Amino acid sequence: MRKKLVILSGAGVSAESGVATFRDADGLWEGHDVMEVATPEGFRKNPALVLEFYNQRRRQLFEVHPNEAHQIIAELEKDFDVTVVTQNVDDLHERAGSSNIIHLHGELLKARCTINEQAIIDWKEEITLGQLHPQTGKQLRPHIVWFGEAVPAIIEAAEAVDQADIIVVIGTSMQVYPAAGLVDYAKPDAKIYYIDPRPATIPNMQHRVEVLAMGGSEGMRTLRDKLLQ
Repeated sequence: MRKKLVILSGAGVSAESGVATFRDADGLWEGHDVMEVATPEGFRKNPALVLEFYNQRRRQLFEVHPNEAHQIIAELEKDFDVTVVTQNVDDLHERAGSSNIIHLHGELLKARCTINEQAIIDWKEEITLGQLHPQTGKQLRPHIVWFGEAVPAIIEAAEAVDQADIIVVIGTSMQVYPAAGLVDYAKPDAKIYYIDPRPATIPNMQHRVEVLAMGGSEGMRTLRDKLLQ
């Protein structure tokens, strides 16, 4: 039986592809306070601003491509039972060839009804005010989990981590909850690797984690060699 490998990926994986990581050093998202563009309250206050913010993110997706880290993660499916749990809302893992992906924070290339959160549809175009869901007839919004909203996929992600033989944390500092709590579900004998050029301390895990202080692509090359030895 193939070993179960779970990848916990964040913005740092996609940064090498040129995807903006949203948050600046001063905490602003593209010049906006997070409360303006990534909360239900911000959407109610200024829906046009929020829609355009995510329209810009969506447009950028069509200009970037998966990098080597994405590709190596996909290639590991040849030898392992791989689940990717990502905080990213881009589709670069899919485009690289990964087949089992859990998106914790939603997906830029999907939209949903503002009233019925289960009414999710594929959507590659811009979303504008007055653009209605084809089935419900209500305003569309990005299929993004905003601050203050529930993270439905966290249960499926926790189950995947709980079953993993190997866990790889890459491109995320694992400091923001609920995603940060996922490593707590790791089995006592699970091997944990942490790839980051400026690694933070993963709470309660210092004694169990092998740190590869590298960028995503270099780190995945090194890790691939370790895992396949």
